[in-house]
Amino acid sequence: MRDHQRSSGPADGNLPLELNAFVGRTAELAGLARVLDAARLVTVTGPGGVGKSRLAARAAGRCAPPGGVWRVELAPVRDAEFVDYAVVEALGLKDHTTRLPRETLLAHLAERQLLLVLDGFEHLVDACAGLVAELLREVPGLRVLAVGRRPLGVAGERVFPLAPLGEQEAVELLRERTAQHGPVPDEGPEVRELCRRLDGIPLAVELAAGRLRALSPGQLLERLDDRFRLLTGGGRDVLPRHQTLRTAIGWSHELCTPRERLLWSRLSVFAGPFELEAVEYVCSGQGLDADDVLDVLGELLAQSVVAREETPLGTRYRMLDTVRAYGAEWLEATGDAARLRRRHRDWYLGLATWCELDWFSPRQAEVAARVEAELPNLRCALEHCLSEPGEAHLGQYLAGSLWFYWAGCGRLSEGRHWLEQVVQLDSGHEQSRLKALWVLGYVAILQGDTVPALAALAECREEAERSADPTAVAYAEHRTGCLALVTDDMPRAETLLRSALDRYQEIGELNSNVLMGQVELAMARAFQGDLPGAVRMCEDVRRVCEDHGERWTRSYALYVLAYAAWAEGDPARARTLLTDCLGSAHAFHDLLGSVLAVELLALVTVVEGDAAEAAVLQGAAGRMWPSVGLPLFGSAYYNAPHELCEATARERLGDERYEECVREGARLVREAAVSRALERPLDALPTPRGPVRHTTATAVEKQQPAASRAHKGGETAG
Repeated sequence: MRDHQRSSGPADGNLPLELNAFVGRTAELAGLARVLDAARLVTVTGPGGVGKSRLAARAAGRCAPPGGVWRVELAPVRDAEFVDYAVVEALGLKDHTTRLPRETLLAHLAERQLLLVLDGFEHLVDACAGLVAELLREVPGLRVLAVGRRPLGVAGERVFPLAPLGEQEAVELLRERTAQHGPVPDEGPEVRELCRRLDGIPLAVELAAGRLRALSPGQLLERLDDRFRLLTGGGRDVLPRHQTLRTAIGWSHELCTPRERLLWSRLSVFAGPFELEAVEYVCSGQGLDADDVLDVLGELLAQSVVAREETPLGTRYRMLDTVRAYGAEWLEATGDAARLRRRHRDWYLGLATWCELDWFSPRQAEVAARVEAELPNLRCALEHCLSEPGEAHLGQYLAGSLWFYWAGCGRLSEGRHWLEQVVQLDSGHEQSRLKALWVLGYVAILQGDTVPALAALAECREEAERSADPTAVAYAEHRTGCLALVTDDMPRAETLLRSALDRYQEIGELNSNVLMGQVELAMARAFQGDLPGAVRMCEDVRRVCEDHGERWTRSYALYVLAYAAWAEGDPARARTLLTDCLGSAHAFHDLLGSVLAVELLALVTVVEGDAAEAAVLQGAAGRMWPSVGLPLFGSAYYNAPHELCEATARERLGDERYEECVREGARLVREAAVSRALERPLDALPTPRGPVRHTTATAVEKQQPAASRAHKGGETAG
């Protein structure tokens, strides 16, 4: 929303005219109006520069009572004794008697209906709270709209927290303000990234708009790490605390006690949201007892330095990047930054260790969600390990421990990024590096990148045998067997996988990896024509998974069972199994499991007689593969169902109609594609139109798979 209307409303009042366009905040204005209708005291809170004063003035002007809207600017008032005088002066009252200003106010307001806006009271909370409480108690026609960085704490107060602008509104504000100085930048990716980096804080956006007179959006982005020096130059008519970003944030800092400033600086080591337990561990000590952290954090919440958010994982906290950057400067100045970063790293190493152990449990979905929520902090911990001398082994341990997330939750490319970095380091801790090596090999296999996968696994096997590490030998052999599976060497895959499973049994290893080895062995047997043997193995895996509450590996077992059901001519059972498989894989954001299920569902769909829908699903799968890696691993065995589906659909539809349906599927984003595949009820399926030739794995024409991937793979795109 862009609006040039006057804020002042009625003649009685002192709201200033708006000198430039009011951009956005449509929902917030409506929400604040509703709260003002329902309560006599409303306090708009939020961090410095977020636009509290402007929103409050606009809302007040729109719902002004008969006596008008009167604004009191309290930022210049330094002494609590002068709060009453400031209100008297703002109301334009003259009193030459000996009455106290409070008595003058009560006498003047007694019969009036007006809205009093108290702006910038945060440094005078106690005095303002006392004044407001008495005025509301004695003057029935009075309403108060307070604007500050914390609540007043008065009975009956309704708090209206104001968040930064959304991305689109921030872009619109930037372009609107830039137009006042010169050419308006295009609404392109650099402008959007600039607004994201500025946290959508209106003050920061407006200051950035001023810099665009001399810099392009790209140049401004390059300099944004020094945002406090760069973002200066507010107009002369702007309040001093809003003339630079540093001053706006520093105003909040001045209002904090020494312990609050200490915690603020220490919280800057967190990246993204964080939880209370992490704060208590990381930030306590040396001037701040762990038992006091909650109380101090509560004060920072009250002052809008920290925001609270409710998530499916419980209550979490976050700081705006701009607020965090200010705290980071203070942390460096204290000389305590290195210790805090080590404690941060230790906490997230512990978290990753717990999550890896708990992955093989009924809490698997919770573990996946937890790691997803903590990913910014885990990245920060990994970066610390890579940059600090002597901590390479911790980086190797952390990257390797997150194997389940890289492989099972749609993060193959990111996992590959970290793993390739950590294995290049000489850590002096062989066990951690060996684990990172086999995890790197596993991730590369899933991306269809066979040459680097083989190199990593061969190095892991050789070093593990040299150092007599039976666990690393078992994992290296297992993943080498997996590599043989996706490169169509079924006899070698079976030999290696059976040997690895024997090694796991010898060392007492049982987890999702071990069960996945059984699934891969079953797939190798199925491709060689032993469908009953494959079914027996996967039914066993299914039982063990259900006993332990494990759902990720179970979904792959269901995939093999569905393959067997299709090959045995039971498409209805295959669809039931694949629906379960796809639902689980998609819940974990497992792109590989999801796209394999969609590929096989396409074949089942054409068997059931709907060639057009089968082609749509193939198009949807084609869009998903680039986010994983090489389609169907370049494997003739894995590709056989795809080719059979395509040939059958083309025969029934004709080439032109088939290609049209594939293009329709390629337009589906991943969520829509999965939803379409899952919401296809059995009774809605058409009657099959003739038989589809079942091509067993042994009849597949052998072909040499691609030796290198077509794509390095991406994240959960689409």
